Amino acid sequence: MTALFLASPQALLFDLDGTLIDTAPDLARATNALRDHHGLEALPFEMIRPEVSNGGSALVTLALGLEQDHPDHAAARTYLLEAYGQGVAIESRVFEGLERLLECWAKPPRSWGIVTNKPRAYAAPLIDALDLHPSVLLCADDLPVRKPDPEPLWEAARCLDVAVKECWYIGDHIRDMQAARAAGMRAIAVGYGYIDENEDRQSWNADQWFEKPSDLVAALLEAETR
Repeated sequence: MTALFLASPQALLFDLDGTLIDTAPDLARATNALRDHHGLEALPFEMIRPEVSNGGSALVTLALGLEQDHPDHAAARTYLLEAYGQGVAIESRVFEGLERLLECWAKPPRSWGIVTNKPRAYAAPLIDALDLHPSVLLCADDLPVRKPDPEPLWEAARCLDVAVKECWYIGDHIRDMQAARAAGMRAIAVGYGYIDENEDRQSWNADQWFEKPSDLVAALLEAETR
């Protein structure tokens, strides 16, 4: 679905991993560092990539087969995150073309921000390393709740002083769409993110899908010039 809405949003709010920044290469490196620590061979990147948006615990389960209630899971997650923290932006990059969009929405009265379930200890250094300047950055540990709860999206809108109906929330996971719809924002899904090929995307109830970064950029820049 690529038809435009009648009006472009005043504010763009992005999920981070798999939506704004391609962080999979660095998270895959950390995942395979965990496997190497346990004497296991590296997993192929194609196997790791779809799990990235599910967080560190999902990557531990993928790497070692340890579910979250396993007594060794927490230590393995700590090892993985420490390995990731040593290089959050070695290969991570903003998805191609999105820089143009950020530049446009950085000019008042437009604005843009990031709402992520990634802990600030990893999100902030990543943002700094890539020289990004969101008007708001809300991370997993900034509030008592996280997505799919709508409160982080509401807080981002408050920080930007923008009505929720004037915001698009853009993400690559069903919880992003659930949070956006609960918050009263446009729920925009991106097909280029970290989505399992067996995922039932129809169940996401997104207001709109963009399969490539260039599609998202073109639609919003066209709307901006109207």
